[in-house]
Amino acid sequence: MTETMKAADLFVRCLEAEGVEHIFGVPGEENADLMIALESSDIRFVLCRHEQAAAFMADAYGRLTGRAGVCLATLGPGATNLVTGVADANMDRAPLVAIIGQAATSRLHKESHQNMDAVAMMRPISKWAQSIARAEIIPEVIAKAFRIATAEKPGATVIELPEDIAKVPVAAQPLPQLRPRRPAADHKAVARAVELIQAAKRPVVLAGNGALRKQASRQLRRFARKTGIPVVSTFMGKGALSLEDPLSLFTAGLQGGDHINQLFDAADLVVAVGYDLVEYAPTLWNRKGDKSILHIDFDPAETDSDYAVTVELVADVADSLWQVNEALNAACAGRLPLFDAAAEAPLRARIADDLAAEAADPAFPMKPQRILAEVRAALGAEDILLSDVGAHKMWVARHYHCLEPNTCLISNGFCSMGFALPGAIGARIACPDRRVVAISGDGGFLMNVQDLETAKRLAIPFVCLVWVDGGYGLIKWKQQTQFDGQHSELAFSNPDFETLAAAFGIWGRQVRAADDFASDLDEALAQNGPALLAVPVDYAENLKLTNRLGNLDATI
Repeated sequence: MTETMKAADLFVRCLEAEGVEHIFGVPGEENADLMIALESSDIRFVLCRHEQAAAFMADAYGRLTGRAGVCLATLGPGATNLVTGVADANMDRAPLVAIIGQAATSRLHKESHQNMDAVAMMRPISKWAQSIARAEIIPEVIAKAFRIATAEKPGATVIELPEDIAKVPVAAQPLPQLRPRRPAADHKAVARAVELIQAAKRPVVLAGNGALRKQASRQLRRFARKTGIPVVSTFMGKGALSLEDPLSLFTAGLQGGDHINQLFDAADLVVAVGYDLVEYAPTLWNRKGDKSILHIDFDPAETDSDYAVTVELVADVADSLWQVNEALNAACAGRLPLFDAAAEAPLRARIADDLAAEAADPAFPMKPQRILAEVRAALGAEDILLSDVGAHKMWVARHYHCLEPNTCLISNGFCSMGFALPGAIGARIACPDRRVVAISGDGGFLMNVQDLETAKRLAIPFVCLVWVDGGYGLIKWKQQTQFDGQHSELAFSNPDFETLAAAFGIWGRQVRAADDFASDLDEALAQNGPALLAVPVDYAENLKLTNRLGNLDATI
């Protein structure tokens, strides 16, 4: 006989059945029953200081674990505060389930306190959003929400629980978890892909964020070695191939005349692996519209005149690459690799020399190139860097490269300022044995600074590295590029960052000389809780880069 329990208790049991270990959020009156039910659960509730920050924590947690990160808010302003973080997770392909409270169903039909149609608000920014109208459907709604959130391509789902539904007795049990296998690629498409690769003269791989999920990077590395085709990543595909691999040509997506753009101009075949058009528009790398494109992804290719696919493999990315690798073995026995792996060595050397320039420059305020060279030297292969959105993101994208997948998290689909600080909390909870650095501009940092208290309270060690220039640097960069050096009013003042850190009760320091930075960063990384390191940055380098390499093409 099925046990009868309060709906809120059933809700928690269903979360446990889905393997939920953490929920990030800010509770309210309307989800009090759920919060009390969590008190009897092993699920850890991470009390945050803002709902947006809670969603960003769940976003980073989901990206790193592959399981849905869970965030919670109450109705009305609690739900609206979640919106940016939910949208970010959805567009950046992070599995996330948001739980929102709601007023009693007895007053939803009329004007009443904090009553709004939150599910309608969430639908355009999520994969699926559903209110629970009857307690008996809780197991189905929760199972569906988690399945949709984690299914390729992952994203956000939303569950709304009205306060009166949470209280009613119900006789139901969680549904068993299903782990379906995704279908393999069509064998005729695999054969055609192999023919396309063999016919190419100068192919290149463009690895997107989907190349990091579900073991895809392992098969991509095998494919690159087998074929000799060089690999370029998007901002969110960093680490698909190790920076030390001779076939790694680093990252695409910044200046119009950058070395990588010249490579794409010369390429006749682009093998797009796990690539999303929101990451870097194809009009920027297929400028003549003359490329053959092999699309390997979980979903069919987006319809875009600059992304006219020649062959597409629509299946699990790792399995599709495995099938192509095996087919290459059969079709090209004794001839592999098909392309000279050393052919792009001069280009790789040019890029490496470019990236190394200014890496030891003693100027102060510090140049972005040196800051990132020092950060890369301080962090290990498995350590995690998160980048907020701003001018620093462009430098991270171009100058910070990875040895392993999912070691550099960048918000580049929705591009949300304020992501890095709370995201670092989620990252460190997801990966407690790995060091974490969150790079923010002084604009984005103060958008979610309140959750330094969360990190302090929970003794979560990570470093907030704030690049200080006293303005919205990326907007200024773009305006100057577009309007002959002119820009609108973008300057602001900052707090004393050392005093700010002291107010939160955490370690804090303002870098005072370029040669102090490495030791300051090491000391920050050695703290047992959150640390704040502020470094003045010289963004005169922005326009120097633009003048040298062409227009700034990347989206904010």
